[in-house]
Amino acid sequence: MLAASFTLLAGLVVLVAGGEFLVRGAVSLAERAGLSQLLIGLTVVAFGTSAPELVASVEAARSGAPGIAWGNIVGSNLANSLLIMGLAAVIYPLAVERRPLWRDAGLGLAATAALYGCALAGVVGVVEGLAAIGLLLAYLIYAYRSERQSGAAEHQARMDSVAPDGSKPAQPPVWKSTLFLLGGLIGIGLGGHWLVSGAVDIAALAGLSETVIGLTVVAIGTSLPEAVTAVIAAMKKASAVALGNVLGSNIFNLLLIGGVTAIVSPGSVPTELLSFGLPMLIAVSVLLLLFATTNRRVGRREGGTLLAVFAAQIGYSVWMG
Repeated sequence: MLAASFTLLAGLVVLVAGGEFLVRGAVSLAERAGLSQLLIGLTVVAFGTSAPELVASVEAARSGAPGIAWGNIVGSNLANSLLIMGLAAVIYPLAVERRPLWRDAGLGLAATAALYGCALAGVVGVVEGLAAIGLLLAYLIYAYRSERQSGAAEHQARMDSVAPDGSKPAQPPVWKSTLFLLGGLIGIGLGGHWLVSGAVDIAALAGLSETVIGLTVVAIGTSLPEAVTAVIAAMKKASAVALGNVLGSNIFNLLLIGGVTAIVSPGSVPTELLSFGLPMLIAVSVLLLLFATTNRRVGRREGGTLLAVFAAQIGYSVWMG
């Protein structure tokens, strides 16, 4: 127990440092490359912070524990949408643009509904996994093209801006920003692995089922990179990075990690997810769309609501298991 606790704590510390470096490097490179912060959050940051979920789910699937793998995917998306979005919004309200919202959150909702339908039909296998990965590649190409123009406009506006003394804002060297980005990715990967390892050992002693462990402890642990990244981004008032990180991570979890898990371990999704996890995720996805379309922002009141729903969901999941 002591060793597992130490591993969990060490993972948390490394995650915090990695999240700080990741956001700093990503924002800087986004400004230099003429890309919007939302696109960087949707791609580089989202993929990097989803790395722990990928490692945990694939290892669980290879080890013959599909309950942990699928529970981690669904639970991570619930944690992203409720816990992380809620924390970020409470710290600094998240402004939402209608076009990328419907594109990114809409795709996440569609992918969740498709997974639920396939799971009910008992056809989650290699073909479905390859189709999910192909859809992710198509989405990334489309997101890049649609964000490129708005990102270039933002970049030009920043380059044209000047300080009161007539000087232009200082930019860190590219190599330094790249090192921050790479160091952050490595940090969250290591930290997420250590944290999950310790968390699973501790949770196993409590006698919870594989699916519930994946839906709660593993999901929260592997979602901490997203949490740290989104909270730091919110504190820096880089709300586009925070929002893009959450939406992008949800898409990566469903299409990349879900696709790889289906290929590595074809089979049925655990019944606990069919009766509760996936319907809950669909409902939460719809709730986010409603929040953001009413006033184009997820404010502190909405953030508090998301946190309350997350607490209730965790309590029910533990009681169920």
